[in-house]
Amino acid sequence: MMQTLDPILDAWFPITSPLGMLAVLSSVCAFVFWFEKFTDWRIFRVIPSVAFIYLIPLALSNTGVMSSESVVFDTMDQFMLPMMLVLLLLNVDLHGAVRVMGRGMGVMLIGSVGVIVGAFLSCLAARHWLEPGVWKAYGALAGSWTGGTANLTAVSEMLDASGAETGLAVLGDATIYTIWLPILLASKKLAAPFARFTGVDPDRLTRMDDEVQKQFREPCVPTYGDYLYLLSIAMLVTWLATLATDWLPHFDPYLTKSTWRILLITTIGLALSYTPLRKLAGSQELALAFVFLYLAKTGAAAQLSELASQAVPFLLGAILWISVHAAFCVFGAWLLRMDLHTAAIASAANIGGVAAASIVATHHRKTLVPAAILMALIGFAIGNYCGYITAMLCRLIT
Repeated sequence: MMQTLDPILDAWFPITSPLGMLAVLSSVCAFVFWFEKFTDWRIFRVIPSVAFIYLIPLALSNTGVMSSESVVFDTMDQFMLPMMLVLLLLNVDLHGAVRVMGRGMGVMLIGSVGVIVGAFLSCLAARHWLEPGVWKAYGALAGSWTGGTANLTAVSEMLDASGAETGLAVLGDATIYTIWLPILLASKKLAAPFARFTGVDPDRLTRMDDEVQKQFREPCVPTYGDYLYLLSIAMLVTWLATLATDWLPHFDPYLTKSTWRILLITTIGLALSYTPLRKLAGSQELALAFVFLYLAKTGAAAQLSELASQAVPFLLGAILWISVHAAFCVFGAWLLRMDLHTAAIASAANIGGVAAASIVATHHRKTLVPAAILMALIGFAIGNYCGYITAMLCRLIT
């Protein structure tokens, strides 16, 4: 029986055609979200769905079901990733976030500095057990820990990171997330003593709730016209930024063509968020679909053998890293006289992005969920810059 099946299996696997690769990657993303919603499995409350979106294609490519190389991967790097950045950045509302969160934004920014400092100290402690190119993994994870998964993928592309280096960042992100999120949720019990420690104004949360009601409106349902506008804007910005990189100086490995392109697209996307284009509906949903599809592609391109040898020292270093970030968040809350709820949301916005910030805000104070989403989007706006700075600092010591 096996002999009769061998020719069939050889004809079908590994999947190498561009259409077949895209079909598998999109099906993996769709299946993970369907399975999460259909089963309501508790493991998804601890391990984020993005981890499965990365790990399933990793397993498929390393077991020979699908190829780990494809021309479609290059196309996704050239077009899907930059378009994703533009679409996400259109949603950033810096003015609204500052009005709602006030000094709470300062806590988040101090926490972002803690991510950069923590990465440097972690890399310094673990560098003897890691490959020289690990600075790219640190940069990618720092992008995620100041913004979100989209920043991880963008910084990986910016630094020309390999599949193994991006894989380390995804592994560190998913592992530490499963540890850090329960800590942030449990911290609610310490709100009263923390308020005495920081000397927070008792009326601050009430004023923040009032500002949230003034600032936020019900989201609009996007139309096909909105999607066409969004796609045309994303494609136009990607095209112009790509053309501009030919005229800019290149200093390998500090400012490569890929680095310039991502930095330009990030800056242009932020500039567009100050225009009426920010009111277009559907940009975040469309962008996140691109994020998950691109992350699945990253998993398919990684080699498990290269990833396994560095996983343990990198994860041990990540524990030191998150500890430094936590210390900076506590210091920021004390310095700016902030409550524990705001500090926990700020840390979640850094480490877990929109999803984690929403979860923590729901647990701590439901009225702050819209503000938490805003804060996470601000983190996304600065994530690519922070990831690049972190990578350059870590490169100095590797």
